[in-house]
Amino acid sequence: MPLPNESLIDYPSDFPIKIMGAMQDTFAQTMVDLVQKHDPEFHAGKMTMRPSSKGNYLALTVTVRATSREQLDNLYRELSSHAMVKVVL
Repeated sequence: MPLPNESLIDYPSDFPIKIMGAMQDTFAQTMVDLVQKHDPEFHAGKMTMRPSSKGNYLALTVTVRATSREQLDNLYRELSSHAMVKVVL
């Protein structure tokens, strides 16, 4: 079992994050802009989109270049607190 200060992730590495929110025209671009604040090399080509079966929600998977635990924690915090986001995994 890792110690509390140890990470299970080797940095730097590509790290997928799933973001779900209500279907809105600006949701995907807003998430790209937000992720770019934490990973300046991120672009929409590193994102997949999948609408829910009824089209009410949109699931985005963004693959960021994780450079530290602090970077990921800050990104998760900002995503989780964003008004457009329902779930971050």
